[in-house]
Amino acid sequence: MPAPTPTKQGPSTPLRAPSSPPRSAGTILPVLPTIGPRAFLRVTQVALALVVLNIVSGAAVRLSGSGLGCPDWPTCSVRHLTPPLSLHPVVEFSNRMVVAAGVVLAAFRRRPRRRDLVWLSAGLIGGILGEAVLGAFVVYSKLNPYVVMVHFMVGIVLLTGALALALRAGRGSGGAVSMVTPSVRRLTRVTIGVLVLAIAAGTATTGAGPHAGGQGAVRIPVPLSDMARTHAEIVLVLGALTLGLLYLLEHTRAPERVAVRGRILLAVMVAQGFVGYTQYFTHLPAVLVGIHVFGAAVLWGTMLWFYDGLSHHPAEADGAVARPPDVVGHARIETAGVEAVAPVGSGR
Repeated sequence: MPAPTPTKQGPSTPLRAPSSPPRSAGTILPVLPTIGPRAFLRVTQVALALVVLNIVSGAAVRLSGSGLGCPDWPTCSVRHLTPPLSLHPVVEFSNRMVVAAGVVLAAFRRRPRRRDLVWLSAGLIGGILGEAVLGAFVVYSKLNPYVVMVHFMVGIVLLTGALALALRAGRGSGGAVSMVTPSVRRLTRVTIGVLVLAIAAGTATTGAGPHAGGQGAVRIPVPLSDMARTHAEIVLVLGALTLGLLYLLEHTRAPERVAVRGRILLAVMVAQGFVGYTQYFTHLPAVLVGIHVFGAAVLWGTMLWFYDGLSHHPAEADGAVARPPDVVGHARIETAGVEAVAPVGSGR
């Protein structure tokens, strides 16, 4: 058998590792860690607390006369990005930093991904950025009271989005079962509308009061006593509607947990009214005014929490709507664009 003919080989070439695909710009940047539902819920709760803190710190800016502590925007002044270490600029600049911290917390990613939470998070980020831009108009208008009012009401809208995000993050994405009658739900919506008027009137009352936020800032040209009287009358209507709501809950035999939320709402409302009357008759001390602003945020959040509690929501692990333990008459199953009615029993 003939021997194989040797073949001529050239210089050996080193083996090359397979080339990795080109990295996109998105992979070059640091990737945020993914988090589960429970961790995301904690993030939304922190974001909610930061939004409330932002509202309170905004009040601190006005009450401490720091509204023009930073005369320029988005920097503190033409030559300085950060404020000097004095009270007024530090308070105002800290207000802006709280907003930025809320944006960072809202940017965390959640797995599994839910579209409703993604949209609410995006809306929260957009609201924070919009409020920051509106802050520029507040500064450049030299604390125009009407612009300041709009700025505060945008903060309330931002609080609504943050609370909705936190509430939805703590439950599943399925439909909800209404646990109250349609009359209770309608009266609750009317009460919410009156509360919006009360908050707006309270903001206008502050705009007519002595806490302008800085030297030379103009005030609303309406006597403070007239604005306070209008605000108080709206609050009295709000209290009457809340009492009527509690009566209707009892009359329609609503679940006890809904009634408990209603009583908590009334207690918060009474406490807020007490602070409001006390601050007025003590000539509006800054500390009480700040507590009243905080109370307005708490009252608004409690009202939305009460409204959310009118329905039973599925847990995160459940794909379908679970029957609540105590509902009355007929439960109304609310899904996206579909509403069905199913008979249920009463737990009271």
